[in-house]
Amino acid sequence: MIDPLTATCPVPGVETERVLLGHGSGGQLSAGLIAGVIGPALGAASPGGPLQDAAVLDIGGLSLVMTTDSFVVTPRFFPGGDIGMLAVHGTINDVAMMGAWPAALSLAYVIEEGFPLDELRRITESVGRAALAAGVPVVTGDTKVVGRGAADGVFVNTTGIGMRLPGVSPDACGAKPGDAVLLSGPIGLHGVTILSVREGLGFEAEIASDTQPLHRLVRRLLEVAPAGVHVLRDPTRGGLASSLNELAVTSGIGVEIDEPALPVPETVASACEMLGLDPLHVANEGCLVAFVALEAVDSVLAAMHEFPEGEHAVRIGEAVEAHPGQVLMRTLMGSHRVVDMLIGEQLPRIC
Repeated sequence: MIDPLTATCPVPGVETERVLLGHGSGGQLSAGLIAGVIGPALGAASPGGPLQDAAVLDIGGLSLVMTTDSFVVTPRFFPGGDIGMLAVHGTINDVAMMGAWPAALSLAYVIEEGFPLDELRRITESVGRAALAAGVPVVTGDTKVVGRGAADGVFVNTTGIGMRLPGVSPDACGAKPGDAVLLSGPIGLHGVTILSVREGLGFEAEIASDTQPLHRLVRRLLEVAPAGVHVLRDPTRGGLASSLNELAVTSGIGVEIDEPALPVPETVASACEMLGLDPLHVANEGCLVAFVALEAVDSVLAAMHEFPEGEHAVRIGEAVEAHPGQVLMRTLMGSHRVVDMLIGEQLPRIC
């Protein structure tokens, strides 16, 4: 007979020897994979340091910024964009978040045998249009073809390089107590759009991805407050919650945000309520979060409002000395709740 006073509830085992889908989520599993496997394996070949959207390289007196990303989104075409456009915008934005002006992109494909050429042409034409509209040329690339079943149609890899704007140094370590937390636009649009199309939920008539390049917006912010913009981050995988948690830990500060201030579109809120999702964890592809010195807030917000991609920019909270490494939200009811980083996948294959 089991003694109810000493019995314990078995804890589900955690897979530690194989990669899970959640390792690509941008949440705690992703961070653990980098910290526990990839970083140590690279050893002295990688300088380490805080996780950033891109690397800053000081070469011959020039401050260059470089990033790379792979895109595996399903479906490949969705309201507001497609995998090609997403690859261009996502890479440009990662360069921009480090205070750099993007100069060039590479484009590489891993294509499954049997993939329709018309679809490949359509994706590539979208890459070309997005790059031309952003003013960032595609200068090199690569193509690999693998056997049937070895890839999910096509995977897209892009690398971006840019020149850091003079006199600026936004950094994941740069947030300071007293900084205002600004958000350039609505959250949750991209993730809910992808989920709606993938699962046939019927939201796509009312919602579209927010994918867009942000480099022009960033340049303007840094023009008006070069020393006042301390941190820039685009909250993609893992959503706003993951980005704020990463920045809180890296900068050693606490973050407090106000639920009534969060710009959550009604369609996103309705979809998340119906599906049991948290909009703070839903991916975005066309907004940024900024930690800005208090004296620069008004000028930075005014600069954001000059651009279509920042016309809905708002202040959502502040950085504080209390509870370093933790994000709290003041709710609509006046209480506080902890905003955690996702452990694994909430919405798989969103970028």
